[in-house]
Amino acid sequence: MVARAYTVAFEGVEARTVEVQCALSPGVPAFSIVGLPDKAVSEARDRVRAALSAMAIALPARKITVNLSPADLPKEGSHFDLPIALALLAAIGVIPEEDVAQAVALGELSLDGSLVPVIGALPAAMAAAEDDRALVCPQACGAEAAWVGAAHVIAAGSLAAVIQHFTGQSPLPPADPGEVRDDAALRDLADVKGQERAKRALEIAAAGRHHLLMTGPPGSGKSMLAARLPSILPPLTPAEALETSMIHSLAGLIDEGGISRSRPFRDPHHTASMASIVGGGRGAKPGEISLAHNGVLFLDELPEFARPVLETLRQPVETGEVVVARANAHVRYPCRFMLVAAANPCRCGHLTDASRACAKAPACGEDYLGRISGPLLDRFDLRIEVPPVEIGDLDLAPSGDTSASVAARVQKARDIQTARFDGQPRTRTNADAEGNLLTEIATPEGEARDLLLKAADRFGLSARGYHRVLRVARTIADLAEAETIRKPHVAEALSYRLPGNLLA
Repeated sequence: MVARAYTVAFEGVEARTVEVQCALSPGVPAFSIVGLPDKAVSEARDRVRAALSAMAIALPARKITVNLSPADLPKEGSHFDLPIALALLAAIGVIPEEDVAQAVALGELSLDGSLVPVIGALPAAMAAAEDDRALVCPQACGAEAAWVGAAHVIAAGSLAAVIQHFTGQSPLPPADPGEVRDDAALRDLADVKGQERAKRALEIAAAGRHHLLMTGPPGSGKSMLAARLPSILPPLTPAEALETSMIHSLAGLIDEGGISRSRPFRDPHHTASMASIVGGGRGAKPGEISLAHNGVLFLDELPEFARPVLETLRQPVETGEVVVARANAHVRYPCRFMLVAAANPCRCGHLTDASRACAKAPACGEDYLGRISGPLLDRFDLRIEVPPVEIGDLDLAPSGDTSASVAARVQKARDIQTARFDGQPRTRTNADAEGNLLTEIATPEGEARDLLLKAADRFGLSARGYHRVLRVARTIADLAEAETIRKPHVAEALSYRLPGNLLA
Protein backbone atom coordinates (compact mmCIF):
# COMPACT_ATOMS: atom_id res chain seq x y z
CA MET A 1 0.00 0.00 0.00
CA VAL A 2 1.31 3.45 -0.98
CA ALA A 3 0.02 6.60 0.73
CA ARG A 4 0.39 9.95 -1.03
CA ALA A 5 0.78 13.54 0.10
CA TYR A 6 1.71 16.60 -1.94
CA THR A 7 4.13 19.49 -1.57
CA VAL A 8 6.15 21.78 -3.84
CA ALA A 9 9.72 22.31 -4.99
CA PHE A 10 10.79 25.80 -6.01
CA GLU A 11 12.26 26.71 -9.40
CA GLY A 12 12.62 30.46 -9.32
CA VAL A 13 9.24 31.97 -8.50
CA GLU A 14 7.51 28.86 -9.81
CA ALA A 15 6.41 26.17 -7.35
CA ARG A 16 6.34 22.71 -8.96
CA THR A 17 4.10 20.07 -7.43
CA VAL A 18 5.90 17.14 -5.81
CA GLU A 19 4.15 13.89 -4.92
CA VAL A 20 5.34 12.38 -1.63
CA GLN A 21 4.84 8.61 -1.74
CA CYS A 22 5.22 6.48 1.39
CA ALA A 23 5.30 2.68 1.32
CA LEU A 24 5.64 0.16 4.15
CA SER A 25 7.18 -3.18 3.28
CA PRO A 26 8.45 -6.25 5.16
CA GLY A 27 12.14 -6.32 6.02
CA VAL A 28 14.68 -4.92 8.39
CA PRO A 29 13.20 -1.75 10.02
CA ALA A 30 14.57 1.30 8.22
CA PHE A 31 13.49 4.76 7.13
CA SER A 32 14.84 5.96 3.77
CA ILE A 33 14.04 8.98 1.59
CA VAL A 34 14.72 8.84 -2.15
CA GLY A 35 14.02 11.18 -5.04
CA LEU A 36 17.09 13.44 -5.23
CA PRO A 37 16.85 15.00 -1.74
CA ASP A 38 19.45 17.40 -0.43
CA LYS A 39 20.95 17.20 3.06
CA ALA A 40 18.08 19.12 4.71
CA VAL A 41 15.49 16.78 3.16
CA SER A 42 17.44 13.65 4.09
CA GLU A 43 17.55 14.82 7.72
CA ALA A 44 13.74 15.04 7.70
CA ARG A 45 13.48 11.40 8.73
CA ASP A 46 15.11 12.14 12.09
CA ARG A 47 12.92 15.18 12.72
CA VAL A 48 9.77 13.24 11.74
CA ARG A 49 10.72 10.28 13.94
CA ALA A 50 11.38 12.54 16.95
CA ALA A 51 8.14 14.52 16.42
CA LEU A 52 6.04 11.34 16.23
CA SER A 53 7.78 9.96 19.30
CA ALA A 54 6.95 13.19 21.19
CA MET A 55 3.26 12.52 20.42
CA ALA A 56 3.56 8.86 21.51
CA ILE A 57 3.05 7.57 17.96
CA ALA A 58 5.21 4.50 17.39
CA LEU A 59 6.52 3.65 13.96
CA PRO A 60 5.87 0.07 12.77
CA ALA A 61 8.77 -2.38 12.73
CA ARG A 62 8.84 -2.37 8.94
CA LYS A 63 10.86 -0.87 6.15
CA ILE A 64 9.63 2.68 5.41
CA THR A 65 10.42 4.15 1.99
CA VAL A 66 9.51 7.72 1.04
CA ASN A 67 9.81 8.70 -2.61
CA LEU A 68 9.69 12.32 -3.78
CA SER A 69 8.32 12.32 -7.34
CA PRO A 70 9.40 13.40 -9.92
CA ALA A 71 12.63 11.76 -8.85
CA ASP A 72 14.86 13.77 -11.22
CA LEU A 73 13.82 17.15 -9.77
CA PRO A 74 16.23 18.41 -7.06
CA LYS A 75 14.51 18.77 -3.67
CA GLU A 76 15.92 21.42 -1.34
CA GLY A 77 14.79 22.86 1.98
CA SER A 78 13.27 21.81 5.27
CA HIS A 79 9.65 22.39 4.17
CA PHE A 80 9.42 18.72 3.14
CA ASP A 81 9.15 17.65 6.81
CA LEU A 82 5.38 18.11 7.11
CA PRO A 83 4.35 16.37 3.85
CA ILE A 84 6.65 13.42 4.66
CA ALA A 85 5.08 13.16 8.12
CA LEU A 86 1.55 13.31 6.65
CA ALA A 87 2.30 10.63 4.05
CA LEU A 88 3.76 8.39 6.78
CA LEU A 89 0.77 8.96 9.09
CA ALA A 90 -1.59 8.12 6.23
CA ALA A 91 0.38 4.95 5.46
CA ILE A 92 0.07 3.69 9.06
CA GLY A 93 -3.64 4.60 9.21
CA VAL A 94 -3.53 7.50 11.67
CA ILE A 95 -5.18 9.98 9.27
CA PRO A 96 -7.39 9.33 6.19
CA GLU A 97 -5.40 8.89 2.98
CA GLU A 98 -8.00 10.55 0.76
CA ASP A 99 -7.99 13.75 2.86
CA VAL A 100 -4.20 14.00 2.84
CA ALA A 101 -4.17 13.56 -0.95
CA GLN A 102 -6.43 16.61 -1.32
CA ALA A 103 -3.94 19.02 0.25
CA VAL A 104 -0.52 20.53 -0.47
CA ALA A 105 1.62 20.71 2.66
CA LEU A 106 4.85 22.44 3.61
CA GLY A 107 6.50 23.13 6.94
CA GLU A 108 9.52 22.30 9.08
CA LEU A 109 9.08 20.11 12.15
CA SER A 110 10.67 20.73 15.53
CA LEU A 111 11.62 17.72 17.61
CA ASP A 112 8.60 18.33 19.86
CA GLY A 113 6.18 18.34 16.90
CA SER A 114 5.64 22.09 16.58
CA LEU A 115 5.75 23.63 13.09
CA VAL A 116 8.45 26.14 12.16
CA PRO A 117 7.77 28.75 9.44
CA VAL A 118 9.44 28.29 6.06
CA ILE A 119 9.93 30.46 2.98
CA GLY A 120 7.81 30.22 -0.15
CA ALA A 121 4.29 29.98 1.33
CA LEU A 122 2.89 32.42 -1.24
CA PRO A 123 4.11 30.54 -4.36
CA ALA A 124 3.02 27.28 -2.70
CA ALA A 125 -0.49 28.66 -2.22
CA MET A 126 -0.58 29.63 -5.91
CA ALA A 127 0.40 26.08 -6.89
CA ALA A 128 -2.20 24.59 -4.54
CA ALA A 129 -4.93 26.80 -6.02
CA GLU A 130 -3.97 25.75 -9.56
CA ASP A 131 -4.22 22.08 -8.55
CA ASP A 132 -7.54 22.72 -6.73
CA ARG A 133 -6.08 21.57 -3.41
CA ALA A 134 -5.97 23.07 0.06
CA LEU A 135 -2.69 24.27 1.57
CA VAL A 136 -1.50 23.11 5.00
CA CYS A 137 1.31 25.24 6.42
CA PRO A 138 2.77 26.49 9.72
CA GLN A 139 0.69 29.04 11.60
CA ALA A 140 3.26 31.78 11.03
CA CYS A 141 2.93 31.31 7.25
CA GLY A 142 -0.87 31.32 7.12
CA ALA A 143 -1.38 35.09 6.83
CA GLU A 144 1.05 35.22 3.90
CA ALA A 145 -0.42 32.24 2.02
CA ALA A 146 -4.00 33.44 2.55
CA TRP A 147 -3.37 36.36 0.19
CA VAL A 148 -4.09 33.86 -2.61
CA GLY A 149 -7.85 34.07 -2.38
CA ALA A 150 -8.42 31.00 -4.55
CA ALA A 151 -6.56 28.76 -2.08
CA HIS A 152 -8.08 27.23 1.07
CA VAL A 153 -5.27 27.74 3.60
CA ILE A 154 -5.06 25.76 6.85
CA ALA A 155 -2.44 27.11 9.25
CA ALA A 156 -1.48 24.92 12.20
CA GLY A 157 0.88 25.43 15.10
CA SER A 158 1.90 21.79 15.46
CA LEU A 159 1.72 18.37 13.84
CA ALA A 160 -0.78 17.33 16.53
CA ALA A 161 -3.15 20.12 15.40
CA VAL A 162 -2.85 18.91 11.80
CA ILE A 163 -3.70 15.35 12.85
CA GLN A 164 -6.74 16.56 14.80
CA HIS A 165 -7.86 18.56 11.78
CA PHE A 166 -7.66 15.62 9.37
CA THR A 167 -9.32 13.21 11.81
CA GLY A 168 -12.16 15.66 12.45
CA GLN A 169 -11.49 15.97 16.19
CA SER A 170 -10.75 19.72 16.00
CA PRO A 171 -11.05 21.22 12.47
CA LEU A 172 -8.94 24.32 11.92
CA PRO A 173 -10.53 27.48 10.48
CA PRO A 174 -9.19 28.96 7.22
CA ALA A 175 -6.34 31.43 7.67
CA ASP A 176 -6.94 35.15 7.15
CA PRO A 177 -4.62 37.27 5.00
CA GLY A 178 -2.24 39.60 6.82
CA GLU A 179 -2.63 43.34 6.96
CA VAL A 180 -1.34 45.57 4.18
CA ARG A 181 1.86 46.97 5.63
CA ASP A 182 2.27 50.70 6.10
CA ASP A 183 5.96 51.16 5.54
CA ALA A 184 7.90 53.78 7.47
CA ALA A 185 7.11 57.41 6.72
CA LEU A 186 8.66 58.38 3.39
CA ARG A 187 11.04 61.31 3.10
CA ASP A 188 9.67 64.40 1.38
CA LEU A 189 11.15 65.83 -1.79
CA ALA A 190 10.66 69.34 -0.40
CA ASP A 191 13.49 68.64 2.06
CA VAL A 192 15.98 69.01 -0.81
CA LYS A 193 17.14 72.63 -1.12
CA GLY A 194 17.51 73.75 -4.73
CA GLN A 195 18.35 71.08 -7.36
CA GLU A 196 15.16 71.84 -9.33
CA ARG A 197 16.51 70.23 -12.50
CA ALA A 198 17.35 67.02 -10.62
CA LYS A 199 13.87 67.00 -9.07
CA ARG A 200 12.34 67.38 -12.54
CA ALA A 201 14.43 64.43 -13.78
CA LEU A 202 13.22 62.34 -10.84
CA GLU A 203 9.62 63.18 -11.72
CA ILE A 204 10.10 62.15 -15.35
CA ALA A 205 11.89 58.95 -14.34
CA ALA A 206 9.11 58.03 -11.92
CA ALA A 207 6.36 58.78 -14.44
CA GLY A 208 7.75 56.56 -17.20
CA ARG A 209 9.99 54.12 -15.27
CA HIS A 210 13.08 55.52 -16.94
CA HIS A 211 16.63 54.75 -15.82
CA LEU A 212 18.49 57.71 -14.31
CA LEU A 213 22.17 58.51 -13.74
CA MET A 214 23.23 61.41 -11.51
CA THR A 215 26.78 62.75 -11.41
CA GLY A 216 28.06 65.42 -9.08
CA PRO A 217 30.55 66.21 -6.31
CA PRO A 218 30.21 64.72 -2.83
CA GLY A 219 27.50 66.38 -0.76
CA SER A 220 25.51 67.70 -3.71
CA GLY A 221 22.47 65.63 -2.72
CA LYS A 222 22.52 62.65 -5.10
CA SER A 223 21.79 60.03 -2.44
CA MET A 224 19.31 62.39 -0.76
CA LEU A 225 17.37 62.74 -4.00
CA ALA A 226 17.36 59.00 -4.65
CA ALA A 227 16.12 58.27 -1.12
CA ARG A 228 13.07 60.43 -1.83
CA LEU A 229 12.18 58.69 -5.07
CA PRO A 230 9.85 56.15 -3.35
CA SER A 231 7.75 59.04 -2.05
CA ILE A 232 6.69 60.04 -5.58
CA LEU A 233 6.20 56.58 -7.06
CA PRO A 234 2.62 55.29 -7.39
CA PRO A 235 1.68 52.33 -5.16
CA LEU A 236 1.85 48.82 -6.53
CA THR A 237 -1.25 47.57 -8.29
CA PRO A 238 -2.72 44.34 -6.83
CA ALA A 239 -1.15 42.30 -9.66
CA GLU A 240 2.25 43.96 -9.18
CA ALA A 241 2.05 43.50 -5.39
CA LEU A 242 1.48 39.76 -5.88
CA GLU A 243 4.36 39.47 -8.37
CA THR A 244 6.75 41.29 -6.05
CA SER A 245 5.61 39.41 -2.96
CA MET A 246 6.19 36.06 -4.68
CA ILE A 247 9.89 36.93 -4.99
CA HIS A 248 10.10 38.38 -1.49
CA SER A 249 8.45 35.23 -0.11
CA LEU A 250 11.22 33.08 -1.60
CA ALA A 251 13.78 35.41 -0.04
CA GLY A 252 12.07 35.33 3.37
CA LEU A 253 11.38 39.09 3.38
CA ILE A 254 7.67 39.01 4.19
CA ASP A 255 7.11 39.81 7.87
CA GLU A 256 4.05 38.43 9.67
CA GLY A 257 2.22 37.85 6.41
CA GLY A 258 1.98 41.55 5.61
CA ILE A 259 1.96 42.51 1.94
CA SER A 260 3.33 45.97 1.14
CA ARG A 261 1.83 48.15 -1.61
CA SER A 262 4.94 50.38 -1.59
CA ARG A 263 7.38 49.84 -4.41
CA PRO A 264 10.64 48.10 -3.41
CA PHE A 265 13.74 50.26 -2.99
CA ARG A 266 16.96 48.26 -2.95
CA ASP A 267 20.33 49.93 -2.44
CA PRO A 268 23.13 47.33 -2.29
CA HIS A 269 26.64 48.38 -1.27
CA HIS A 270 29.27 48.64 -3.99
CA THR A 271 31.14 45.67 -2.51
CA ALA A 272 28.20 43.34 -3.34
CA SER A 273 29.09 40.22 -5.29
CA MET A 274 27.68 39.24 -8.65
CA ALA A 275 25.54 36.49 -7.10
CA SER A 276 23.99 38.91 -4.62
CA ILE A 277 23.14 41.43 -7.36
CA VAL A 278 22.01 39.14 -10.18
CA GLY A 279 21.07 36.03 -8.23
CA GLY A 280 22.66 32.65 -7.72
CA GLY A 281 24.56 30.97 -4.95
CA ARG A 282 23.20 27.86 -3.31
CA GLY A 283 19.81 27.09 -4.83
CA ALA A 284 20.05 29.95 -7.38
CA LYS A 285 18.24 32.41 -5.10
CA PRO A 286 16.94 35.77 -6.39
CA GLY A 287 19.36 38.70 -6.34
CA GLU A 288 18.91 42.41 -5.73
CA ILE A 289 17.68 43.10 -9.26
CA SER A 290 14.81 40.63 -8.75
CA LEU A 291 14.05 41.89 -5.24
CA ALA A 292 13.70 45.34 -6.88
CA HIS A 293 11.11 44.02 -9.37
CA ASN A 294 8.44 46.71 -9.95
CA GLY A 295 10.52 49.10 -7.86
CA VAL A 296 13.87 50.87 -7.74
CA LEU A 297 17.45 49.57 -7.74
CA PHE A 298 19.75 52.34 -6.51
CA LEU A 299 23.48 51.93 -7.10
CA ASP A 300 25.40 54.58 -5.19
CA GLU A 301 29.05 55.14 -6.16
CA LEU A 302 28.44 53.36 -9.47
CA PRO A 303 32.08 53.30 -10.69
CA GLU A 304 33.13 51.55 -7.47
CA PHE A 305 31.11 48.43 -8.34
CA ALA A 306 33.12 45.62 -9.88
CA ARG A 307 33.16 45.83 -13.67
CA PRO A 308 31.78 42.28 -14.21
CA VAL A 309 28.88 43.05 -11.85
CA LEU A 310 27.95 46.18 -13.79
CA GLU A 311 28.15 44.43 -17.14
CA THR A 312 25.72 41.73 -16.01
CA LEU A 313 23.06 44.45 -15.62
CA ARG A 314 22.97 45.21 -19.34
CA GLN A 315 20.67 42.37 -20.40
CA PRO A 316 18.25 42.48 -17.41
CA VAL A 317 17.80 46.25 -17.90
CA GLU A 318 16.65 45.60 -21.48
CA THR A 319 14.62 42.41 -21.11
CA GLY A 320 13.11 42.75 -17.62
CA GLU A 321 14.11 39.22 -16.64
CA VAL A 322 17.25 37.33 -15.70
CA VAL A 323 18.19 33.68 -16.15
CA VAL A 324 20.40 32.30 -13.38
CA ALA A 325 22.19 29.33 -14.88
CA ARG A 326 24.13 27.00 -12.60
CA ALA A 327 25.35 23.42 -12.88
CA ASN A 328 22.35 22.11 -10.93
CA ALA A 329 19.82 24.87 -11.58
CA HIS A 330 18.47 26.94 -14.48
CA VAL A 331 16.09 29.51 -13.03
CA ARG A 332 14.32 32.52 -14.55
CA TYR A 333 13.38 35.51 -12.37
CA PRO A 334 11.50 38.70 -13.32
CA CYS A 335 13.43 41.94 -12.77
CA ARG A 336 11.56 44.87 -14.30
CA PHE A 337 13.10 47.62 -12.17
CA MET A 338 14.03 51.30 -12.45
CA LEU A 339 17.80 51.67 -12.33
CA VAL A 340 18.95 54.83 -10.52
CA ALA A 341 22.69 55.38 -10.14
CA ALA A 342 24.91 58.05 -8.62
CA ALA A 343 28.56 58.77 -9.30
CA ASN A 344 31.21 61.32 -8.43
CA PRO A 345 32.85 63.00 -11.46
CA CYS A 346 36.27 61.68 -10.41
CA ARG A 347 37.97 59.86 -7.56
CA CYS A 348 38.43 62.98 -5.42
CA GLY A 349 34.98 64.20 -6.42
CA HIS A 350 35.91 67.83 -7.14
CA LEU A 351 36.69 67.75 -10.85
CA THR A 352 34.45 70.76 -11.59
CA ASP A 353 35.96 72.91 -8.80
CA ALA A 354 39.37 74.16 -9.91
CA SER A 355 40.28 75.28 -6.39
CA ARG A 356 39.73 71.80 -4.92
CA ALA A 357 40.47 69.44 -7.81
CA CYS A 358 43.49 67.14 -7.56
CA ALA A 359 46.61 67.47 -9.70
CA LYS A 360 45.43 64.74 -12.08
CA ALA A 361 42.39 66.67 -13.33
CA PRO A 362 40.87 66.35 -15.89
CA ALA A 363 42.42 62.99 -16.77
CA CYS A 364 41.31 61.51 -13.45
CA GLY A 365 37.66 62.10 -14.40
CA GLU A 366 38.03 60.21 -17.68
CA ASP A 367 39.76 57.32 -15.91
CA TYR A 368 37.21 57.17 -13.10
CA LEU A 369 34.04 57.34 -15.19
CA GLY A 370 35.70 55.12 -17.77
CA ARG A 371 34.99 52.23 -15.41
CA ILE A 372 31.39 52.46 -16.65
CA SER A 373 31.21 50.95 -20.12
CA GLY A 374 29.62 52.79 -23.04
CA PRO A 375 26.92 50.14 -23.62
CA LEU A 376 25.81 50.42 -19.98
CA LEU A 377 25.79 54.23 -20.12
CA ASP A 378 23.68 54.03 -23.28
CA ARG A 379 20.95 52.29 -21.27
CA PHE A 380 20.35 55.29 -19.01
CA ASP A 381 17.43 57.32 -20.34
CA LEU A 382 18.29 60.42 -18.31
CA ARG A 383 21.74 61.65 -17.31
CA ILE A 384 22.03 64.77 -15.20
CA GLU A 385 24.68 66.73 -13.36
CA VAL A 386 23.87 67.58 -9.75
CA PRO A 387 25.80 70.77 -8.95
CA PRO A 388 27.08 71.54 -5.44
CA VAL A 389 24.73 73.40 -3.12
CA GLU A 390 25.83 76.79 -1.85
CA ILE A 391 26.06 77.02 1.93
CA GLY A 392 23.81 80.05 1.92
CA ASP A 393 21.04 78.06 0.21
CA LEU A 394 20.83 75.69 3.15
CA ASP A 395 19.35 78.46 5.31
CA LEU A 396 16.56 79.17 2.85
CA ALA A 397 12.99 78.00 3.40
CA PRO A 398 11.97 74.78 1.62
CA SER A 399 11.30 75.39 -2.06
CA GLY A 400 9.67 73.42 -4.80
CA ASP A 401 6.80 70.98 -4.75
CA THR A 402 6.19 68.47 -2.00
CA SER A 403 6.33 64.76 -2.68
CA ALA A 404 2.52 64.61 -2.52
CA SER A 405 2.05 67.11 -5.35
CA VAL A 406 4.72 65.49 -7.52
CA ALA A 407 3.26 62.04 -6.82
CA ALA A 408 -0.15 63.28 -8.00
CA ARG A 409 1.32 64.34 -11.36
CA VAL A 410 3.20 61.06 -11.66
CA GLN A 411 0.01 59.12 -10.94
CA LYS A 412 -1.86 61.02 -13.68
CA ALA A 413 0.89 60.20 -16.17
CA ARG A 414 0.84 56.54 -15.11
CA ASP A 415 -2.95 56.46 -15.53
CA ILE A 416 -2.56 57.75 -19.09
CA GLN A 417 -0.04 54.98 -19.81
CA THR A 418 -2.25 52.32 -18.23
CA ALA A 419 -5.09 53.29 -20.56
CA ARG A 420 -2.72 53.52 -23.55
CA PHE A 421 -1.24 50.06 -23.02
CA ASP A 422 -4.47 48.29 -22.08
CA GLY A 423 -4.33 44.84 -23.70
CA GLN A 424 -0.50 44.84 -23.87
CA PRO A 425 0.52 42.38 -21.12
CA ARG A 426 4.26 43.06 -21.39
CA THR A 427 3.97 46.84 -21.66
CA ARG A 428 2.96 48.90 -18.64
CA THR A 429 4.93 52.13 -18.95
CA ASN A 430 6.54 54.17 -21.71
CA ALA A 431 9.93 52.64 -20.88
CA ASP A 432 8.57 49.23 -21.92
CA ALA A 433 7.34 50.32 -25.38
CA GLU A 434 9.30 49.05 -28.36
CA GLY A 435 9.01 48.26 -32.05
CA ASN A 436 5.83 49.24 -33.87
CA LEU A 437 4.15 50.19 -30.61
CA LEU A 438 6.83 52.81 -29.86
CA THR A 439 6.54 54.16 -33.40
CA GLU A 440 2.78 54.42 -33.01
CA ILE A 441 2.75 56.30 -29.68
CA ALA A 442 5.95 58.35 -29.77
CA THR A 443 6.66 59.53 -33.30
CA PRO A 444 7.03 63.34 -33.30
CA GLU A 445 5.93 65.42 -36.26
CA GLY A 446 6.93 68.71 -37.84
CA GLU A 447 9.43 70.81 -35.90
CA ALA A 448 9.78 68.18 -33.17
CA ARG A 449 10.81 65.54 -35.70
CA ASP A 450 13.29 67.87 -37.41
CA LEU A 451 14.90 68.77 -34.08
CA LEU A 452 15.29 65.13 -33.08
CA LEU A 453 16.79 64.11 -36.43
CA LYS A 454 19.28 67.00 -36.39
CA ALA A 455 20.34 66.20 -32.82
CA ALA A 456 20.72 62.50 -33.60
CA ASP A 457 22.92 63.28 -36.59
CA ARG A 458 24.93 66.01 -34.86
CA PHE A 459 25.72 64.07 -31.69
CA GLY A 460 25.79 60.54 -33.14
CA LEU A 461 22.97 59.02 -31.15
CA SER A 462 22.83 55.23 -31.31
CA ALA A 463 19.62 53.52 -32.33
CA ARG A 464 19.05 52.65 -28.66
CA GLY A 465 19.70 56.24 -27.62
CA TYR A 466 17.31 57.55 -30.30
CA HIS A 467 14.51 55.31 -29.07
CA ARG A 468 15.17 56.21 -25.45
CA VAL A 469 14.85 59.90 -26.28
CA LEU A 470 11.49 59.11 -27.90
CA ARG A 471 10.29 57.29 -24.77
CA VAL A 472 11.37 60.13 -22.48
CA ALA A 473 9.69 62.69 -24.77
CA ARG A 474 6.49 60.65 -24.63
CA THR A 475 6.61 60.68 -20.82
CA ILE A 476 7.21 64.44 -20.74
CA ALA A 477 4.18 64.88 -23.02
CA ASP A 478 2.12 62.68 -20.68
CA LEU A 479 3.11 64.83 -17.70
CA ALA A 480 1.91 67.84 -19.69
CA GLU A 481 -1.25 65.88 -20.65
CA ALA A 482 -0.45 66.45 -24.34
CA GLU A 483 -1.77 64.12 -27.04
CA THR A 484 1.22 64.51 -29.36
CA ILE A 485 4.94 65.00 -28.83
CA ARG A 486 5.89 68.61 -29.50
CA LYS A 487 9.18 70.43 -29.94
CA PRO A 488 9.56 71.46 -26.24
CA HIS A 489 9.05 67.83 -25.18
CA VAL A 490 11.78 66.61 -27.55
CA ALA A 491 14.10 69.47 -26.55
CA GLU A 492 13.78 68.62 -22.85
CA ALA A 493 14.29 64.91 -23.51
CA LEU A 494 17.44 65.68 -25.51
CA SER A 495 18.75 67.92 -22.72
CA TYR A 496 18.98 64.92 -20.44
CA ARG A 497 21.15 63.02 -22.91
CA LEU A 498 23.36 65.57 -24.68
CA PRO A 499 25.74 68.37 -23.53
CA GLY A 500 26.47 69.67 -21.06
CA ASN A 501 26.83 66.66 -18.88
CA LEU A 502 30.06 64.81 -18.51
CA LEU A 503 28.65 61.53 -19.73
CA ALA A 504 26.95 62.60 -22.96
